[in-house]
Amino acid sequence: MPGKIIHIDMDAFYASVEQRDNPEYRGKPIVVGGSPEGRGGVVATASYEARKFGIRSAMPSKKALELCPQVIFVRPRFDVYKLVSQQIREIFSRYTDLIEPLSLDEAFLDVTVDKQGIGSAIDIATAIRAAIRTELKLTASAGISISKFLATTASDMNKPDGQTFIGPSRVEAFMEALPVEKFFGVGKVTAAKMNGLGLFTGADLKKKPEAELVRHFGKVGHFYYQIARGIDERPVRPDRETKSLAAEDTFPVDLTTLAEMLPELEKIAVTVSQRLVRKELKGRTITLKIKYADFRQITRSSSLAAATDALVTIRDTAMELLTGSGIEDKKIRLLGISVSNFDSAQPADPENRPLSNGPKNQLELF
Repeated sequence: MPGKIIHIDMDAFYASVEQRDNPEYRGKPIVVGGSPEGRGGVVATASYEARKFGIRSAMPSKKALELCPQVIFVRPRFDVYKLVSQQIREIFSRYTDLIEPLSLDEAFLDVTVDKQGIGSAIDIATAIRAAIRTELKLTASAGISISKFLATTASDMNKPDGQTFIGPSRVEAFMEALPVEKFFGVGKVTAAKMNGLGLFTGADLKKKPEAELVRHFGKVGHFYYQIARGIDERPVRPDRETKSLAAEDTFPVDLTTLAEMLPELEKIAVTVSQRLVRKELKGRTITLKIKYADFRQITRSSSLAAATDALVTIRDTAMELLTGSGIEDKKIRLLGISVSNFDSAQPADPENRPLSNGPKNQLELF
């Protein structure tokens, strides 16, 4: 029998907590993080009012100000966000112990067998969202399906404050119609490569032999072959320990100078630092990944005296590794940063509801 997987994703989490706790921010465009003078820093989270102007996470403050001069910058309160995350986790635990947190604001839940004997994953998701709304004065979106991939995809389809159910009988048709840009791990560069090969939807991917996908995309081609058929057997693992955390970017045009590389590396460092903070992790080893235009790949690592999640430390260490890697006269197509060797004093970090009047929005795909 298919499993029952729920993906809960809080809506603009940091910004929503600030608007909840500070009435003067409600209904206004705010961003958490960044600099009100636009002289540095990046957006951690933007409220939905700010998103209407095109402001997004990881956007430089200067750009956010250009898009919305009246935007309000708010200093992050990570101690508060962690506390609220624990309260959300307690709500989850009323229904299942199979909870796999992905960050402070999202998690997978396996409710194939639920504690309260409700049986319906849709009803459980509705109850969880109602409890979050009633008890914490926040909203969450949910995706419900038979696998992690489908649940994650579904939770993003009806945001904010909505939920989507993709039933077993609908999986094949849903995957065939899904644009390749929506597939996990497919960024702009990979999507463009797929489009160039005539691959625009899951149906197009299904037509390709597995060997051909591997030839074009490497090992991840195996994943594309399986997921295009709705096959995702990854279990919800509450006990999985994160060994490393990374982010990388493939560039549409090869980088050839440090002046081009350093700003891109800083963006990647921002992503890594934010993910570490969200997962409450600090690491001692920082690794730089470089892939050249000829697809040759190298890594360089540096171990620190103390574990860190600080942007400045991660950025500066990665930049030192880059400048010492002999990149002169080289064309760079990808840069990445990973942090590992987590502080053993920290708790192990898991890996990648009473009913009310019901959700504000619900889309069901049977």
